Amino acid sequence: MSAGTVVVEAAPRSGSLITARLAAEAGREVMAVPGSPLDPRAQGCNQLIRDGATLIQNAQDVVEAVQPMQALVRAPSMPFEPAPGAMNGDDALGLVEELLGPSPVPVDEVIRLSGAPSGAVQMALLELDLAGRLDRHAGNKVSLRPA
Repeated sequence: MSAGTVVVEAAPRSGSLITARLAAEAGREVMAVPGSPLDPRAQGCNQLIRDGATLIQNAQDVVEAVQPMQALVRAPSMPFEPAPGAMNGDDALGLVEELLGPSPVPVDEVIRLSGAPSGAVQMALLELDLAGRLDRHAGNKVSLRPA
């Protein structure tokens, strides 16, 4: 699913280091962002670098680290085509807009009520959010912003 794992912050005994170890065991590139030796949250990353992880200072470093692996990734043999009758983005946006009101509703409930694919609902929510028409609340709840 991924060509590598980038660890940005990791305490000496953290889940981030477990993830990095599992990635290495799966043959994935392990990359780490260095931190201050005085910061306990950076000790795990600094140790990863000492142990051979690729040092990452910017996004270009990540691209360079995974680029050799891109040749190993096969392109799909057939291009993706939506299923007949699949909902397009505009349909999902209208449907999601109808389901939302001023009261916060869990996103999972919006997905269930809409009957649309979760990706289409998330995209509709993102469009509403970017347009400044959506409020996000604790507990993964959303509501329409009053006009």
